[in-house]
Amino acid sequence: MKIMVIQGPNINMLGIREVGIYGAMKMEEIHKQMKIAASQNNVELDFFQSNFEGEIVDKIQECLGTVDGIIINAAGYTHTSVAIRDAIEAVALPTIEIHISNVYRREEFRHKSLIAPVCSGSIVGFGPFGYHLALMGIIQICEQIKNLRAMQQAQQASKQ
Repeated sequence: MKIMVIQGPNINMLGIREVGIYGAMKMEEIHKQMKIAASQNNVELDFFQSNFEGEIVDKIQECLGTVDGIIINAAGYTHTSVAIRDAIEAVALPTIEIHISNVYRREEFRHKSLIAPVCSGSIVGFGPFGYHLALMGIIQICEQIKNLRAMQQAQQASKQ
């Protein structure tokens, strides 16, 4: 199983930017912890971070046919990007949206996610541990899809 982790704008500044909101853990440390959990579950992870909306859209599109699922922290683009939303919908891959902070305890404009309706689920407010939760969630979803497809193929074969 292969999962793409996409990090949006300013996630590269974790550990420096607004430590009181996002914590002291750097993006690289989060990725390192995710790699450990992924290896324990026979999952391959790829990581991508960009501050540019179009690059994030391109990366989502590149996921089609190359990965089994996506974990995305679209950061500020969560609330503004129809393009990212449309890209997630277009590739139709299981996708988990993650936010380090509890966006519902913050400014009103952060309460609306444009991408949530096209994601399999959202994880909000668990700090860096949310990435671990997202990883476990996407593994579970991908396994369910794999098992469903195998069951459907077995049913098709028995009808022939």
